[in-house]
Amino acid sequence: MSAAIALRRAGLAVDLIDRDPHWRVYGAGITITGPTLRAMGKLGILDEVLRQGYAADGIDIRSADGKPMFSIETQNEALGDIPSAGGILRPTLHRIMSEALLALEPRVQLGVTVEAIEWQGARTGVTFSNDQSCAYDLVVGADGIYSQIRQHLFPDAPRPQYAGQLCWRLMMERHPDIERRTFFLGGPAKVGLNPVSRDQMYMFYLEAQPEPVWREEETQHSVLGSLLEGYGGVLSDVRHHLGAASNIVCRPLETVLAGENWVRENAVLIGDAAHATTPQLASGAGMGIEDGLVLGEEIARHEDVRQALSSFMRRRYARCKLVVDSSLEISRLERERSAPLEQTKVVERALASLNQEF
Repeated sequence: MSAAIALRRAGLAVDLIDRDPHWRVYGAGITITGPTLRAMGKLGILDEVLRQGYAADGIDIRSADGKPMFSIETQNEALGDIPSAGGILRPTLHRIMSEALLALEPRVQLGVTVEAIEWQGARTGVTFSNDQSCAYDLVVGADGIYSQIRQHLFPDAPRPQYAGQLCWRLMMERHPDIERRTFFLGGPAKVGLNPVSRDQMYMFYLEAQPEPVWREEETQHSVLGSLLEGYGGVLSDVRHHLGAASNIVCRPLETVLAGENWVRENAVLIGDAAHATTPQLASGAGMGIEDGLVLGEEIARHEDVRQALSSFMRRRYARCKLVVDSSLEISRLERERSAPLEQTKVVERALASLNQEF
């Protein structure tokens, strides 16, 4: 949607297709960094995100028993007056972005996938699952970590790899003691709480496992309760309120970086299709939003699509690789139960770089 908004504003006609016939989004809350809030400002949705979500500067670090240890300040001159952190419910963000996009009147087709791509000189022919086909000046693959478009463009590209952790996410009412992002370090696993609205927050728990483990939904609350044994403070309250009706999602963390070039002819991969990351820097969605904005800028700047895509790659590769590499480094430190200060130094270093304009 970010790319479609930016390309419509650049004057292009846009066909947006989505495999989900109902155009839904799944998941719980999403953490938003300052650079992503800045990108949302460029998209024109920041005011609504701040109104319907939650924003607060800094990160509080607590011990596993819930006692304050230290804080990370996230404000940066490069962000100006934009908050340096926040959160929002994924369905809320989806609604805000889709309303902004639909106001620009793209052609949206739902319940459709790409069946074939063929090169036709300066244009690219795309055949869809509804038996329709069309030739395009630009094809953008933004279809996630298991991207079908990536397989069409780069059949030998790396496959998603398991990153050694399961991520538990739990939605709940916001605890009055949680006013901004709060991490609990020093226990068996890293745990975090983040407000996503005035009255809601979500918890994540990063469980180290050498191989992915499937957790039955009916017993997830019991397993998560066992994992939280020994944690104190707010997390003790969270544990005691777990039950069969708790809103829990548990998924293995996976990552992929589709090589050093995401462009073939006049087609390009963006977002998780090109550089899916683990969530340690809360920047995966943010990098996808930035990709869309930069793509629109470069298309508007160049008359030749392929020159625009070359410029796009020069602006995006190093920044997105930094997020993937730094997130995996933090993941390794978490699994090794390294000192909290060692983990947060990687976070601070990466965020300082991402605060700079993209």
